[in-house]
Amino acid sequence: QEPESSGASHFRLAAGRIPEVPFGLSSSPAVLSHYGVAANTVTLFRRVDNDRRDLDMNSKDVDTEKIIRFIRMNELRLVTEYNPVTAVGVMQSSLELNLLLITDKMSPKHRERMRRYRAAAELFKGKILFILVDINLNSNERVMSFFKLKKSQLPALAIFHVPDEEQDVLTLDDISVERVQNFCNRFLQ
Repeated sequence: QEPESSGASHFRLAAGRIPEVPFGLSSSPAVLSHYGVAANTVTLFRRVDNDRRDLDMNSKDVDTEKIIRFIRMNELRLVTEYNPVTAVGVMQSSLELNLLLITDKMSPKHRERMRRYRAAAELFKGKILFILVDINLNSNERVMSFFKLKKSQLPALAIFHVPDEEQDVLTLDDISVERVQNFCNRFLQ
C-alpha cells in the first residue's frame, strides 16, 4: 500500500540481490484485485507449476533476508536444483510427476547435459517438474539410494509419481531431448 514503507524497502533490496528473478511492486487496487493479492504481501508466481506462494509482510520481523529465503525456498525454475533449501518448494509443488536428472555437476559434460535437459523441460512445462540432483552434495545420497542407484550407473533419469510412489529409472551415457521425451511419454502412458 505504501511504496516508501520499510517493507517495500526490504522488497527492493531483495530484488537487487536476486537479479535472475523478475520483481514487481504495485499499490494499484486494480492490480491487487486482478491477481487476488492482499495488500502488504509478497506473492511469488511460479510458472513451472502455475502455483503461487504468499508471504504476509504485516509481520514486523519480515526483513530482506526473510524475503530472500522465502523466494529461494519456494521458487521453482524450469529445472530446479534439489538441495536442502529448494526441497521445500519441490515437495510443495502441485505437479505430481517429478523427473530427476541425477548427475555429477563437476563433469565436463554437465553444461551440455543441462542444455538438453532444459530443452526437454520446455516440452513438459506444467506437467512434469524437472529436477537436477547433484551427486556431489552429501545430502543427495539419500536420493540415489531411494532409486537404488550407484555412482557407477550415473548419469540417470528417475521419474516419480508422488501420489502412489510409482517410479522408473533410466541409466544413460548421454542425455538427448528425444531420450528424455520418450522416457517421459512412456511413463505417462
